[in-house]
Amino acid sequence: MSTLLTFVISSAFDIIQILILIRVFLSWIPHDPHSQFSIFLLSVTEPILGPIRNNIPLNSGGIDFSPIAAFFIIGFLKKIILFAV
Repeated sequence: MSTLLTFVISSAFDIIQILILIRVFLSWIPHDPHSQFSIFLLSVTEPILGPIRNNIPLNSGGIDFSPIAAFFIIGFLKKIILFAV
């Protein structure tokens, strides 16, 4: 049971990080922000990136560094949770 739980938790954190990475890539290229995928991506990643952006001033020269901070925070939480399981 512990192995399955570890796999599920690890996969969930990995999927969140992949979605944040996709959001970063989409911000660099022209796309339809009103498409179903863009709306889904925003609804999944904004609850993670929004509080980081609001609480930690990581904007420098128009570049948003909140995805980088989110990667570190998600990785840290993943290690803590997997250590406890």
